[in-house]
Amino acid sequence: MRSHHTDFTATVTSMRFTRELPPNVNVIKSYSAGELKVGERVLRSSCALNATELTDWTPRTSADVTIEHFATIISWQPEIILLGTGMRQEFPAREIYAALAAREIGFEVMDTGAACRTFNVLVAENRRVAAGMIV
Repeated sequence: MRSHHTDFTATVTSMRFTRELPPNVNVIKSYSAGELKVGERVLRSSCALNATELTDWTPRTSADVTIEHFATIISWQPEIILLGTGMRQEFPAREIYAALAAREIGFEVMDTGAACRTFNVLVAENRRVAAGMIV
């Protein structure tokens, strides 16, 4: 039996695993209790954002959140809305889920740190994501 030995030389090139996003896209750089950094902006209060918009958001705790607080976010026509509820995951009123489901908008609730990470992943995938973040 003949043995074939082929010598393969592999060339390794650098590979980028993260997508380069345009400079005008909102990316959450960091989060800690009481502070959120979006791009170069440091925010010390709750905010609403999508890939290109960033605005103040009035709820200061998850107990404050009502469907009316989502009016601006809904106007951005997202396919999914994330709600970051601060340091702990806290669920809002059931009416919010029902109102968003009636509009066929996905809705996920998580602590703000997890919401920040999820937001960045979805923005990098060019998904129509929006978020309300309680800082």
